[in-house]
Amino acid sequence: MGKILKRRGQVVIISTAGEFASEFEAVREKIRQAATQTERQGCFLRATSATTCLHEWAVPEDGDVDDLELVKAANPFSRVTVESLASKREDPIMTAEHWARLTCNLPSRARGAAITEAEWYGARTAEQIPPGIPIWIGLDVAWKHDTTAMVPFWPRDDHFRLLGAPTILIPPRDGNSLDPNQVERALIAIHQRNPIHTVVMDISKAEQLGSWIETTLGAKVIERGTTNKDAAFDYERFMEALRMGWLKHTGDQGLTSHVLNAIARITPEGKTRFERPVQSRWGHLQDLRVIDALTAAAMVHSVATASEPIQEFAAAWR
Repeated sequence: MGKILKRRGQVVIISTAGEFASEFEAVREKIRQAATQTERQGCFLRATSATTCLHEWAVPEDGDVDDLELVKAANPFSRVTVESLASKREDPIMTAEHWARLTCNLPSRARGAAITEAEWYGARTAEQIPPGIPIWIGLDVAWKHDTTAMVPFWPRDDHFRLLGAPTILIPPRDGNSLDPNQVERALIAIHQRNPIHTVVMDISKAEQLGSWIETTLGAKVIERGTTNKDAAFDYERFMEALRMGWLKHTGDQGLTSHVLNAIARITPEGKTRFERPVQSRWGHLQDLRVIDALTAAAMVHSVATASEPIQEFAAAWR
């Protein structure tokens, strides 16, 4: 970069989309967000800043990758036709991941992705949780490797259930634990905007935090386990609400990343639950495995919308 500036040079990079949540895709997203001028026409985006110009041809995030006319619009080269795309799509060796990444210019997802881009982006809304409205919080706590995620939840009515922008805290990942005071300060900040009346959390590694929430915030703490039985119930309730159009979100990038990281895993009982796509915490794989905001969102959604009396979920951990 230094030599380019000295010589007033330019660098041109041509690439298809990368793997979902990869460093390349993070850079591409930063370029979009840092742009001072943007121009979008159908499948084309031009985003420019003082130092960078991005020309992007891609199927929209909420577009149908099986709509060949739409895919053609994302491939303006004259020798690419709807007929050639159809032949390419029907090739037995063409996987859905390769089609999305190499032809539609969309980041590829794991084969067992739990929630599709179309499902998730289709649930996006411009509405926010109004300040001062009492809320639920889904809280998934991790101290050393995974993230601690706090997800506000406002079930305005049975058919409009809104997930607010989460607070996601990343631990040092250098052998030290996340500072508990940082978690408490984050909860206080949420509470000052929207009074927290109930927190749904797994208290197995956070009993002291649960006690602090009740004493300091005056909120009820409800334990939610992470067993296959509980996780499968959370999955079923979450996916039903998403499918029916009842569950909405504000488009927060952190929550979106955690949601789209998740895969669907079949439990020994034949049920389905949200699961991490990789188990390794090595290097960049740690960022690919985090689904903590989704876990917190699914927990609070299933408890807050349960038809059974809420006391049935109450923890007896004291």
